[in-house]
Amino acid sequence: MSGSATSLFTDAQKTEIRRFCGYPAYGAGAAGFSSWRFFQAYGTLEYRLNNLAPAEMAVVLQYVATLQGIEAAIPATSGNLDTESAAAWTHNEDELKDRLALLDSWRRRLCGFLGLPPGPALGSSGITLVV
Repeated sequence: MSGSATSLFTDAQKTEIRRFCGYPAYGAGAAGFSSWRFFQAYGTLEYRLNNLAPAEMAVVLQYVATLQGIEAAIPATSGNLDTESAAAWTHNEDELKDRLALLDSWRRRLCGFLGLPPGPALGSSGITLVV
């Protein structure tokens, strides 16, 4: 066996990583025409998913666990959408926006660790060109 490490991410873990990085679904395989196969960054992501060192995999899995926790808290904000304040409690009207921004910030950190631009589902880097 050579000195290089091979990634042992499960298919489910790879799906979560792709999703959190903002990249579209991989599909069932390399046959046929699908636009994602023609994006260089997507190819880089797939290469990294299959070739990270064990220590790097551990960091990625920590990111995924953090992201899953942040994401899981978002739907709970719907329970407060109908209440402005109650007794001493006052609803943060920006809670959903703040949680989504936090999630996207961590998603971008994961992309940065993997050396990738954020995928199409993450939108632009915040720079807008107005013509």
